[in-house]
Amino acid sequence: MKRQKKHVRVYLACTVRGDRGGVEAGRAICRLLQDHGHEVLTTHLLADDVNEAESRLTVEDVYRRDVEWLSGYDVLVAEASGSSDGVGFEVGYVLGRAGVSGQQVVLVYDAARHHAISRLITGNCDRSCTTFGYTSIQELTSFIDQHFKPDIGL
Repeated sequence: MKRQKKHVRVYLACTVRGDRGGVEAGRAICRLLQDHGHEVLTTHLLADDVNEAESRLTVEDVYRRDVEWLSGYDVLVAEASGSSDGVGFEVGYVLGRAGVSGQQVVLVYDAARHHAISRLITGNCDRSCTTFGYTSIQELTSFIDQHFKPDIGL
């Protein structure tokens, strides 16, 4: 992915109902993106009670809302360390439209969990996708900083 030179709208995806082990990484990504002035609407996914909060909506409402959001964002950043059909759907949805929409996907995952993560994630080499296995939160935030820090003076 090319270095971002402007404010971008980011859909941050992470596991809601499955293994929430990647939430700490998602929170670090979110803070850094916001510090760089990017818009992250899906911050609610990082709350400890997200499953309870989301259960107040019908499944159809969640689907409609999320597809609308996915359609309107510049970049999908997906923390894919946990097993999640939802994150996989979101990645597939955006990549399936990327040729027309111009959207990009950044897939990150905990490299220590490489053996437990789908090869469709770890092996993703789509031209609209950047995939990165991190070994620490510090390494992850350096990667995010490198790809999303606006150039000075812009």
